[in-house]
Amino acid sequence: MATTLQRTPFVFYRSSQGREPVREWLHGLPVGDRHVIGQDLMRTQFRWPVGMPLVRAMGEGLFEVRSTLPSQRISRVLLCHFDGVLVGLHGFIKKTQSTPKSDIYLARQRMKEVTR
Repeated sequence: MATTLQRTPFVFYRSSQGREPVREWLHGLPVGDRHVIGQDLMRTQFRWPVGMPLVRAMGEGLFEVRSTLPSQRISRVLLCHFDGVLVGLHGFIKKTQSTPKSDIYLARQRMKEVTR
């Protein structure tokens, strides 16, 4: 008997001008880094809800997908789960130990747009 995995749909946040900032950010990264982030997003889709070490809850419905990249950097994709869909809100390369407040603020602003 075969087991079918359930996949939670994933979409990128789209601004009112039609831009997808997370997708654009990903396209600017080296291929190896994009591959690792893509794999981590796929794992998140197939295992949702998932916890540490892959996904960390940031509170108030915001989550971060944590990726260690081949370029010896660390990336984060901030997302929310709304109406049965994972929405990639913001992506960045982490340069400090804690997640910068400006990145969290931007993701929360985008989350408000998505959840209206």
